[in-house]
Amino acid sequence: MIAIVDYGVGNLFSLESSFHAIGAQACVTRDADVLEKADRIVLPGVGAFADAVDKLRATGLDRTILQETSKGKPMLGICLGMQMLFDVSYEFGVYEGLGLIPGEIRPIGEVIPKGLKIPQIGWNSLIFPNGVHPLFSGIHEGDYVYFVHSYQAVCSPEFKIALTEYGAPLTAAVAKDNVMGCQFHPEKSGQVGLAILRAFCEKEDFSC
Repeated sequence: MIAIVDYGVGNLFSLESSFHAIGAQACVTRDADVLEKADRIVLPGVGAFADAVDKLRATGLDRTILQETSKGKPMLGICLGMQMLFDVSYEFGVYEGLGLIPGEIRPIGEVIPKGLKIPQIGWNSLIFPNGVHPLFSGIHEGDYVYFVHSYQAVCSPEFKIALTEYGAPLTAAVAKDNVMGCQFHPEKSGQVGLAILRAFCEKEDFSC
């Protein structure tokens, strides 16, 4: 069973529907016991980092997430949920994340050429800098997914499992052992997105 963390932020219905579309059992929950019993955890998120991480901590589910991922349980962060996996965000201040992947969240405006629209909104293709990660075993390099973001993860190349080009290479997906994150929205990315969610549900080993 896939537990989708409900802490008041995220496109929960669309995400749950996507899992059901691939035949996976999924539920939206804010119950720590459900997260503990789940096979896998998904952390969604949209909006501002500070507000989202405060709401997550207010539920106490941040502690459950840290507990369960430390046991090796697979977790997937999506969009802002991916950003919260990192140590710190510099979105309108300095805010501490979950610290599951070393690195920080910074504005894409620091690296993309002036004149490109911020946020990046729309479809863009994936580049696999370190080969095909198991999360992407059902898709191909160059496939398109849907982005909406103004910030990106800045981290060691070893954690970057996908990039996208938007005037400069931007982090599209990350992984460290059993913890993974997609800056794009699989639930809004058609059959490519469903294939990614299917791999997250079915793969037992996420090491490259």
